[in-house]
Amino acid sequence: MTDANEIPPQILVRVQPTPNPNALKFVVNVPVKRNGKATFSRPSEAFGVPLAEDLFALPEVRQLHFFENVVTVTYAESADVDTLRLEVTALLQRRLPVHDSDFSVEEERKKIDRSNLSPEIQKVEEILDSTVRMYLQGDGGDLEVIALKDHVLEVRYQGACGTCPSSTSATLDAIQGILREQFDPDLEVVPV
Repeated sequence: MTDANEIPPQILVRVQPTPNPNALKFVVNVPVKRNGKATFSRPSEAFGVPLAEDLFALPEVRQLHFFENVVTVTYAESADVDTLRLEVTALLQRRLPVHDSDFSVEEERKKIDRSNLSPEIQKVEEILDSTVRMYLQGDGGDLEVIALKDHVLEVRYQGACGTCPSSTSATLDAIQGILREQFDPDLEVVPV
């Protein structure tokens, strides 16, 4: 958050495509989320984060993902992408100077400490951290481990990955292949 006496920085926005045909990644020159990440799947989840609330006020916005200096916007198939790009850019330039990049969401507060997870899930998380997450985050998304039982790993895609067509095919196959090689040769990865 900017001090009252500080001159707000000029917000530079670079718009990039993602593998998801219905998502754009907005890379800015200031932090959006200093620690962790936040995915908002509906407007009610954005309550208390004014930047997210304002972005959801745009009628075509369906999901938001905040990570470091990136805002990924997933939008309706019917959206006029050029108009949406301009609206989101203008909103980011207006709101980011007063945005609190140190905000946290309830789900994130629960997940910071992995010590309460089973050793198996901790190992899966370590493998995903070192092999997969950087690529998903680079594309404006991420992956959450939900459960592991009887050689079945349930995962939930976040951000642009959540509605990306490749998340249930090539990306899922790659994740499963890595985890079979490094963790359990009989593992099946299932998106939920």
